[in-house]
This record gives sequence, C-alpha cells and structure tokens, in this order.
Amino acid sequence: MANERVTEDMVDDLLRKHGYYEDPYAVVVEKQQSVIEAIRTALTKAGKGGKGGRGYPEFIITAPDTPDMVVLIECKAQEKFHESADRGRPVDYAVDGVLHYARFLSPNYTVIAIAVSGSNKSSRWSFMLVPKGENEPRELRSPTGARIERMVPLSDLIAAASFDPAVQAGRTRDLIQFSMEMHEFMRDEAEMSEQEKPLAVAGTLIALGNDVFRETYDKYPADELPAFWMQTIKREITKAKLPVEKVDNMTQPFTNIEVQPELRKPTKGYPKGLLNEIVRLLADRVLPFLTIYHDFDVVGQFYGEFLKYTGGDGKGLGIVLTPKHVTELFALIANPTKDDVVVDTCAGTGGFLISAMMQMAKTATTKAEIDSIKKQRLVGVEQRAGMYALAASNMILRGDGKANLYQGSCFDAAITKAVKAHKPTIGLINPPYAKSKEDLSELRFVEHMLDTLQKGGLGVAIVPVSCATAQSPEKRSIMEKHTLEAVMSMPPEVFYPVGVVTCIMVFRAGIPHKTSDKKSWFGYWREDGFVKVKNLGRIDRDGAWPAIRDRWIEAWRNREVHPGESVLAKVGPDDEWVAEAYMETDYSTLTQKDLEKVMLDHALFLLRGVQDGDEGGE
Repeated sequence: MANERVTEDMVDDLLRKHGYYEDPYAVVVEKQQSVIEAIRTALTKAGKGGKGGRGYPEFIITAPDTPDMVVLIECKAQEKFHESADRGRPVDYAVDGVLHYARFLSPNYTVIAIAVSGSNKSSRWSFMLVPKGENEPRELRSPTGARIERMVPLSDLIAAASFDPAVQAGRTRDLIQFSMEMHEFMRDEAEMSEQEKPLAVAGTLIALGNDVFRETYDKYPADELPAFWMQTIKREITKAKLPVEKVDNMTQPFTNIEVQPELRKPTKGYPKGLLNEIVRLLADRVLPFLTIYHDFDVVGQFYGEFLKYTGGDGKGLGIVLTPKHVTELFALIANPTKDDVVVDTCAGTGGFLISAMMQMAKTATTKAEIDSIKKQRLVGVEQRAGMYALAASNMILRGDGKANLYQGSCFDAAITKAVKAHKPTIGLINPPYAKSKEDLSELRFVEHMLDTLQKGGLGVAIVPVSCATAQSPEKRSIMEKHTLEAVMSMPPEVFYPVGVVTCIMVFRAGIPHKTSDKKSWFGYWREDGFVKVKNLGRIDRDGAWPAIRDRWIEAWRNREVHPGESVLAKVGPDDEWVAEAYMETDYSTLTQKDLEKVMLDHALFLLRGVQDGDEGGE
C-alpha cells in the first residue's frame, strides 16, 4: 500500500530545492501545525471527519513580508485519490482536503491551495486560489496567464496570487480602508498635522527599504527610534545618489517628524512608542504593495486618502491630486515609448511619472532600456518642499528616476533651462487649480509645460472645464504656438470629494494651431463606471472601467466620431473647447429614464442657483 510520507518527502525536497528553507525570517514552513495564532484559531474546528476538532494540512507556508497570504499543501499517496467528483470528501482526496482547510482561512487570508498526489515516479498537482473573503476556488495562474503545473518558488506563487483581479481589487479595498484607520491613528494618538502625516508614511516606507532598519526597528526604545528612523532615511536618500542640494531639500521636511514629541513617548498602550506602531502597521499592511505591485502609487494613494478624510485639498495644502485611474489614462493617451522623455512640471507625488514609466516599460526589451527609462527619461518639477519629498520618495521606492526631480517653481529660469536640457517629448500635468482671480491661470502652467517640449511633442493636461469654455488670453497664446489636438470632457465627480468639473486637453507642441489647420477631436467622457461607496470613496465597484477606458482610448487614437460620444470640429481661441458645444445627440438611444434624469438635474441646478446666487461664480 502506498505511503503518504513518500509524497510529503517529495514535496519537502521540492520546497528545499526552491529555497523555501533558506531564510526562516523570509519564509516559514510548518508541518501539520502553526505558531501563528490567527491560523490556529481559524483551524480550531477544521477537523475533516465532520465532528469538529482542530485540523491541519501537511504544510502551512507563510511569509512575514506578505502577511495577508498563506500557502496550504495537502498530500495523498495515490493519484487516484487526487480529487473527487464533487470535491466533497476532504478525508480521502487531496484537492477536497486542501479546499476544506482553505475555507476556514479565507475570511482573513488569501489562500494558495496546493493539492499533491503520487510520488517522484508519477504525481498530480493542482494549484488553486481562494481570494480573501471568498469561498469558491479558482485555478491559480501566473501573471502572464500560464498554468502552474509543478512547484515553484514562493515569490512566483505570491506574484501569481497577487495579480489575480479579485485579490488585487480586495487588497486595494483593504488599503483604502487602512488609509482611514491610519489617518485616525495619526490624528488621535500621535496628534500629527495634515502636513506631517503623509511625510511620516513616505519616510517610513523609505526606511523600511533598508534591511537593517526593517529587521531591527522593533528593538529600539521609544525615545531612540526617531533618530534611527531619520538616520536611515538620510542613508537611503544618499544611496539614491541625488545631488547634495537635493538631499538637503528632500530630508528637511522629515526632520519635523523626527522631533514630533508624541512619537517618542512610551505609553501604556504603546510601550515602544507611537512611531514604532506606525512603522509596524506600514510594514504589515503597505510594504507588500511596494514589493509586489511596482506600479502602485502607494504614497500618492495614502496622501489622497488622508486629504479626503481631512476635508479635501482646498482647506489643506492647496492641491488636487490626480486619481490613479486618471494617471493611467494619461499614460494611454500620450502612449510614451522607451524612446520618449516625459516631463511633469507640477509633479505632486509623482503619479503621472510612475504611470508613464510603466507604460514606457512595456515597450522595453532589455534591462538597459528599463534602466534608461528610470534614470534618464522621467523629469519632474515640484515647488513645495513637502510634496517634493513625497515625489522623490515615491520615485526612490520605485528604484530610480529621482535624480531628474527639481524643487522650485516651474517658471524659474534655471529650472526651465534644466528641464529643456532633457529634451522632453511628452508632457503630463495637473496644474494647481486657481482659487481666485488673483491666482495664476491653470492654462499658464499648461502653456509653460508645452513650451518645454520638443517640436512635435505631445502635451496632456487636466484642468477645470472653465478653462475650455471661457475666453482667455492664455487660450490665444497657446494656439499661437501649439496645436489643440483634442479635449475630453471628464466625469463631474472624478476628483471627489473635491468639487471641480474637469476636462483633459491634448496639444501638439511647437506647431501653431493655424499652421496645422486641422479639426480638433472632442470626446464626451462623462461616465467612467466609478461610483461612490461609503468609506471607500469613488471606486470601480462593478469592474466597468477597463472596458470603458479601452473604448475611449481606441476612439481617441483613431479620431473616431460617434453620435453622443465624440465629434471633430474646427475651433479657434475664442471658441468653446468642449464636446458638448459641437456634438450631435443620438436621439434613437434616449429613453424615458434619460428624460427624467435630465429634468431632475435641471431642477436641482435651478434650485442650487437660487441658493448660491449671492455667492458669485467664476
């Protein structure tokens, strides 16, 4: 009779071959037990005999750097006991058994469930995934979609699970929820200001990139950890090889966190201090995003969430951060390649540059080309010291690009000269939004960005729709030097909770609009599929965005004209630059519900006008 121990030994040998036992601090392999209390508790009633009692699979594998995932391996000696017809016999079959255990853990973990039967001579393997919060398994596939048929390193398993759409969406929801929890902790316990909170997050993530800090921070007493934290940040920034003046510019904002008195006090609830707790939370909840989702704008995501929970940009630091799906949309509109140089003269946290970097990397075929993109082809300017530190931090966390970030006004002559020296071919910008008539016009920032581009370069900007509808000297000045290629009307609440209606403008740099003598393309991009969900903000709840995005991009690239969606029109500086002014309506698609919605919207508009009549407008 076949011996199940033979199968277990085969698996054990493969784990050893693929490095599972090399670093016990990076990977923990346990056999029919677990020292992790949450796993032990979940499996308390997981006995397979139907009478309750604790039960364990043959192997339980966890990684401290990915605390929300667990790998389970169940073995059977004979291949005929690999899987039953209905997967309902966990005592007798490997697939049935591992899924039985997975369902006890999936409320709190994403479970990679592996079933193995047979021996070295002949064996069967099944790799399955049960996303956190779900019960039904699906086949685990690599990020490229290939089937996994034999044991692979843990990093490959985690990557495969991480890029499953359900897992990625769940992790994003968890991150957004955690942003609120982190904000409340920093506000209530640490008494940190709105400016300090995002810097504490960025600085901690930089420090956690240092192996020594990550492994030893918990050993420092409360009053010594802030100094160690600051020393590590300086060390990591110095390793990034920024010019000396940039190192000073970048580290200065973090010194306010170092001397924050509440962070260095041991308390009854936090005997190692509040900074220790902040580091621990970020190490457990956010660090996996940096090590797995290299295109995920973690710092920007946190910063945006903090602003949401503290009343929005107008009452905080005077900025409007671009939502991640919009930065990705910009990269698709501009479609940069490995040969382009991309500039953002109002870089914020660097979201546009990161999305552009990911798009450019898709066209690279060698490591040298990837390195060139990161080191030479991303250029940013940010005036505010705190935001500059966040942008540079974000780029450092990505592994490069930071040496081409400049702090100061984008209108500064020396900075403008330095930017032009990079010979940028693509510009992406979300300029500061004017709060009064005395503030510099958004289009002035757009014009300056376009003036830095090489002739024929493409500039993309998102601005308040009033920039497109109102007459202005900036519109005339831009058209005298550049061509208006397209304008896309964006959803009214794309920057929710900030109340600004926007449009995207696309220009061809260095070619006067009159010289081009062409029609501009106008897109009506008012519905992106995102909805407002309590405590989550505006999210793609139903997964509609990818299809909408792809349809928009295809229409833009081909300058397609569709009734009710897009139109071509010849415009000048005195005309309105919006689709609504020129678009034909496809009345055949209208319904009674559409009419009722328009009438309701109009009634609300009139009501709002009466209520706000004394407050003036733009």
